[in-house]
Amino acid sequence: MFRPSSRVIRRASLRRRMLPRHPQSRPASNFVRIVEVGPRDGLQNEQHPIPPAIKAELINRLARAGMRNIEVGSFVSPKWVPQMAGTSEVLSLIEPVANASYSVLVPNQKGLNDVLSLLSQSPSPAPINEIAVFTSATDAFSRANTNVTVAESLVRLAPVVRAALGAGLRVRGYVSVIITCPYSGRVDPRRVREVAHELLKMGCYEVSLGDTTGAGTPESVRAVLEEVTKDISISQLAGHFHDTNGTALANIKTALDFGLRTFDASVGGLGGCPYSPGATGNVATEDVVYALTGEDLYGDVGEPYSDTSVVQGPAWDVGPVSLPSLADTGSWISNVLKRETTSRAGKALLARKERERRLSESAHAKL
Repeated sequence: MFRPSSRVIRRASLRRRMLPRHPQSRPASNFVRIVEVGPRDGLQNEQHPIPPAIKAELINRLARAGMRNIEVGSFVSPKWVPQMAGTSEVLSLIEPVANASYSVLVPNQKGLNDVLSLLSQSPSPAPINEIAVFTSATDAFSRANTNVTVAESLVRLAPVVRAALGAGLRVRGYVSVIITCPYSGRVDPRRVREVAHELLKMGCYEVSLGDTTGAGTPESVRAVLEEVTKDISISQLAGHFHDTNGTALANIKTALDFGLRTFDASVGGLGGCPYSPGATGNVATEDVVYALTGEDLYGDVGEPYSDTSVVQGPAWDVGPVSLPSLADTGSWISNVLKRETTSRAGKALLARKERERRLSESAHAKL
């Protein structure tokens, strides 16, 4: 367990008294930032090797579909996560899109050194402007994932974050297992708050709170957010919800109501976690986009009453994302992986597209 010394606890208590409290601070903006993690978190649990060219094609399709924040891979040891081998080659095959941010996961100083080496290459350095670092809310998960306790992982990450910031990179943090841990059970939200606070203190601009097991419910997600925002502004937090129990979208709605405006998602619902047995994929990007903007697809009221008001656009802005293009991308990578997309919105859009194709062919046949 991550247990700071009494001196550290006293210092942390003093900091909490000095820091502004944020539970009532809610962003007024309706812009929702979606971080696409399919190429990294989505593919890391696959059973068979995926060629770098396929990974790069997935990234390029996502960018063309309008995704502007894409986690493209990680610099972890292939011994531990074989699917992340070849990230350097993947980066060389990316076709950068203007205003897009490409990030990689970095577990330690060696991983950062590999990133900095690629960035120093000329005339074509890798299109990376951000790294992500990660730790856990429990010692049990941290040991299974990185062979160290939470406290030890924070000590190891601090110089990595400093060096990345010194090189001009932005740094994002992850905290895994914010609701339940597959090894130690229910997680105390206070531990999530402490770890997130340490990552922000290091220099992370944002901390993504991960329901790695997908056990979260709206009630448990709200409890974590209420605790974490005692110390931290909601604008510095993101949500990362796996859909193991079908509650990811409900959890996102709860987090939205609480003020969160950044969420991780994975095209086609790809994913899982090699260190969380039984966890299924991340919430599908298509489902998140549809949940936030889907009413824009309805069109006008077909049988209006005399006092029918003008239909307004969607309540949320997700940027230049094309839902049909996302659905096509999710279908494409699922076919490559020899499976069906798990995105319900993606399936519905593709079924409608197929129906329209058949109706068009039938109409032409009658001419």
